Formats: sequence, C-alpha cells, structure tokens
Amino acid sequence: MLPALLRKTRSLSADPVLRRWLGARLLLRTPGEPAFTAHRPPVLGASWAGLPLESPRAAFPPLPPGPPDRPIRLRLPGTTVTLEPGAATSLFERKFADPEAERGLHRFGWVPLMDPGDDPRWVGAIWAAWRARFGDAPSLAAWRADVAADRAATLLTFAQTHGLPGPAADTLAVLAAHGPAIAARLDYFGPRRTTSRLFKNGRGLYRLGLALGLPAATDAGARLMLSEAERIFRPSGMLDEGSSHDHLLMTRALADVWLAATAHGRPEAVPFEARLRAAAGHLVHLCLPGGLPLIGRIAADAPPAHLACLLPGGDRDSGWMATLPRPDRDRLATLLDGLPLGPGAIDDGWLSARFGAWSGLWHADPEGWGSLSGHGHQDCGGFELHHQSEAILIDLGNGPDSAADATASAHNGLTIDGADPYPLNRPCYAPAFRDKIAGPAVLALDDSGVALAHHGFRRLRNVGMTERRWLFSGDRVVIRDRIDGRDRHTVVRRLYTPCAVERAERGVILTTASGRRFHLAAGDAPLLPSPCRRWLAHGESVPATGLVLSLFPQLPWTGTLTIEAL
Repeated sequence: MLPALLRKTRSLSADPVLRRWLGARLLLRTPGEPAFTAHRPPVLGASWAGLPLESPRAAFPPLPPGPPDRPIRLRLPGTTVTLEPGAATSLFERKFADPEAERGLHRFGWVPLMDPGDDPRWVGAIWAAWRARFGDAPSLAAWRADVAADRAATLLTFAQTHGLPGPAADTLAVLAAHGPAIAARLDYFGPRRTTSRLFKNGRGLYRLGLALGLPAATDAGARLMLSEAERIFRPSGMLDEGSSHDHLLMTRALADVWLAATAHGRPEAVPFEARLRAAAGHLVHLCLPGGLPLIGRIAADAPPAHLACLLPGGDRDSGWMATLPRPDRDRLATLLDGLPLGPGAIDDGWLSARFGAWSGLWHADPEGWGSLSGHGHQDCGGFELHHQSEAILIDLGNGPDSAADATASAHNGLTIDGADPYPLNRPCYAPAFRDKIAGPAVLALDDSGVALAHHGFRRLRNVGMTERRWLFSGDRVVIRDRIDGRDRHTVVRRLYTPCAVERAERGVILTTASGRRFHLAAGDAPLLPSPCRRWLAHGESVPATGLVLSLFPQLPWTGTLTIEAL
C-alpha cells in the first residue's frame, strides 16, 4: 500500500493539472469518475455473472498426424525463437525480457506469421505443450482476456485451413473453456478506462460460439461488439484511439467477425459489414505514397506489414488474408476492392492531403487531449510528409520505451517551456474540466495548405493560442509557427527524417534513398541533428535522425521552417 501511496504523491507533485482537479473535486466543483464494476459491462445486464461452460458441438478435419520434421522460427513481438523438432515443451520454460514476447507466445500470434514452407504440425506440437502446461491451470499471462480471445480466433482460423490439432476431444474441450475464462476477465473498466480490447474480447467469444456451437458465448460476443463499436469509433468510422496501427488492427477484427457472421447466416453480418466498410474506407486516407504512417502506438498484436494486405492496392493473397480459407479471402477482397472513395476524417482529427508532388497525413484530436486508451501520443499537429513516393519527415512510432516515445519531443511539433501541447489525460477528468484547462484543436485545409490552431498551452503562464501553417508551393513547403502570449519562453521545434542528413549553409541537406536532395532551413535558429530510431513494428527499428531547433523568444513570436527540393 505504501508504494502505491508514494506513486500517487509523486504524480500529484509533478502534475499541476492533477492538483487543480483535486482542489476542484474537494470543493465539489467537478464530478468524480462514473462508478463501474470491473469486468461487468452494462450491456450484458446487471445480473450477468459470466458464462457457463458449454459443451462444444462441432467437427473439424484433423491436422495431419505426426511430429514436425524440420525446425521453425517463431516470430514473437521483438524477438525470434528457433525451435528444433522435439523442443516444443521447452518453449514455455523460456524467460523473455519483453512481456509482449511472452504474451505473443500465449496468444499464438506467431501462427499467422509462419512461412509458407513451415510444417503446420508445429502448431499441433506447440498447442499440445501449451495445453499440458496451461490448459487446466489458468495463469495471468496465458489467460488474460485479450490473450485468450486472440488465441481462440487464431486457432480456429488455422483449423479451417490446416485441420484441428488433436486429440480433437481435448482440443475442443479446452477451446470451449476459453469462453467462461474470457467472460470472467472481460477488459471492462468503466466508460473512460475501457479500450478496444473489450471489442476484441467479444470477437473471441463470438468466434468460439459460432465455430463450436456455443449459443451463450455467441450472444455475449455479439452484444459486446455491437455496443462497443458504437463507443470506440468516431462518427466518420475512424477508431477513436489516436493510432493508425490500432485502426488497421480493428479493421482486421471487423473483417474477421463479418466473415464469420456471413458464413453462419447471422443477423449481425449487416452491422458488421457497415462498420467494416467505414473503417476500411479510411485506409486510403491514412496511406501515403511512401507507405502507411504509424501515428500513435504500434501495437504488439501483429506487425503492420502483416496487415498490408488490407490496404488499398495490397496483395490480397499475402499476410493475414493468406491465412483465410479461399472463399473468405475472395469475399473480403471483393469488398475491399469495391470500396468507393469517401470523405476523410478531418472533423475527427485526421487529415490527408496532396499538394502536387507533396502528400501528408496530419493528426490532432478535436478535443486536443490524448486518447484515454493510452494508444495515442502527444502529437497534436503531428504529421508525416512525403514527396512523390519517398518519406521526407516521419512519425517515429514507438519502441519498448513507449512512454518516452509518446511525448511531444518525439514528434514533428513544438514544445513550450518543456511542456507537451496538452496535459496528460486522466479518466477522472470530466469533459467540462478539460475544457477549462485547455481548449480544442482545429485542423483546416485550403488550396494553399494545412492549418492547425489549438489552445493546449494556455495552461502555461502568459501563453496563448498556438498556430502552425504548412504552405505548399511547387517543390517548396513553408512551415510557419505563431505563439501568442507575453514574456520570454523556451520554444523547441523538432523534425524527424529517415533521410541522410548533412550540414549546409543556413540549414541541412536531406538525401533520400533514391538520391533526391532537399534543403531544410530555419531563419531564426540552427538545426542540430541527433540520431534516433524509427519503429516499423514492436521491437523492430531502423536508424533515423532528429533535427532540433531551440529558441528563447519574446511572445508573441513567429518562426518559419522551409523545405525545398533541389
């Protein structure tokens, strides 16, 4: 209890907004967090007390018998494990420095990442080892609701194409036990703390229920997903968690349950298809010519490259879609390839635009404050900029030190007096309290470029509204900043690039992989390069370079950055 109290005391001393909220709460000027019962979402009813153990009624073709006859490389989050035949049992004796690697092992997330030439009997061998050790002895790592739900969905998809690992009766019994286990640990923590994991819990229950003939699991899964879809998606169809990778993962989840519902003639197929079309329709806006910008969190669930099959122009016979039975693959490909070009999601904080050879993706949550899911970053006005098919300025994503990578200093933006654009969001903050502390953020688009205005820094003494404009003209981009206020303040602007960087007169030269060169200059400060990492997936990165410009100007202040193709 003492360590928890000390942590809370440190949080209070380091966070003036939290202190202000506590004062307002003590004076009854702001409400507390709404009451909730953990793991018991209201949509399932006040009397709901979990799921009964239902008897499976299903038949699958068997996985070919016998042990695997060649080694396999298991791709886990942040690491790769090579196993020789006969070593499946030792896999679960390993210790991993990264807890996501252990969770990836337990969710069987390595199964969809297997190479085409891998022996599918490895899944049977590792499943037998897992079942012997964890099948009737639930542990936190192996039976977390989201882990168990992913494991169930993955194994059911595998069984559709390769056969069910045996013995069939044992496997079906353990899979059926996943339903009550998931239901007992649902990732529900009230309206402000619950993330898209609860939808994924529902996905696991639904897939289990349909595949094994478990009506209670099917019903609970459908109710959870239909309710959660209303909550976690913005009106435009964008996931409200501030992460392009999480949006891609949710598009996969929607595709998965739509295919299952369609195959079983379920009424939920209609709303699932509508949600899928809305979510998948935004992928064309999230993608730039040089690839998908990884804005916000990079989840450990599946590498972004594995889901590229869902993107516009993606290879429908690769990645996750390659794990589907051919009829499902063709049905999903037909839907994806037939999507009309719809409007973007600027009102929901995502703006994609093209200006000649330039293209960019901008993100700024309309409320300014970061998503309570913890999947978004302090990236109000963060952006990625491409020229033709090459990235010039990038979002770094996040690595193992996700807390540091989520701050404004790891993004293309600016800080004032070391502060992020908006305070740390907390579930206890009511909307009216947040509005008093820091106002909204507004993205706008016109023929000349993009504009952002926000009031997040007004919580700082003598600092007012902050504006940034990106002005495009031919091969030149001008980034113009303005900060209202009084007195002197430390203003730091940062840019991140995958290009080679060399110093030049009045700035730096950026050279792309193809040899194209760009001049980046600031009229009021030197550009200081420093090495950093660009994250491509959980635990996978390549070198990049940060460019830092630091000033101590008198407010109001205006500064300019210029990027020009040579």
